[in-house]
Amino acid sequence: MSEKIPVGAKFEHDFSFSQEDVIAFANLTGDHNPIHLDAEYAATTKFKVPIIHGHLSSSVFTRFLGMGKPGGPGSIYMKQETEYLRPMHVDTPYQVVFEVVSVDSARHIAQIATQVINKETKKMTIRGIGTLMNEEHY
Repeated sequence: MSEKIPVGAKFEHDFSFSQEDVIAFANLTGDHNPIHLDAEYAATTKFKVPIIHGHLSSSVFTRFLGMGKPGGPGSIYMKQETEYLRPMHVDTPYQVVFEVVSVDSARHIAQIATQVINKETKKMTIRGIGTLMNEEHY
């Protein structure tokens, strides 16, 4: 049996997205909004450069909750509340930060604070709270 993850436990993972990731996401979802794919178009907006799709940027939560701690294989992602605070860009180093904020051990469910931090500016780009079920960890 795996060790239980306590309230207050924090986990951090580094990541970035490439332009190929953005194109693949656009093709998968059908969201070809030029703000994500066309530098000339993006230059005419307040962002000045293309930005990553919001749901691609927050997909990092499921990547790590599904495969790493505080989740892992067998985890069931039940809910995610997300606030998009700042745009994200390709080839930029980011860090996802998870903190277990509550655990219902009878139901094996945890509430996990989810954040993305731009490693260059130290500014938060996304914040939220996820609900995760994992019989091994909670």
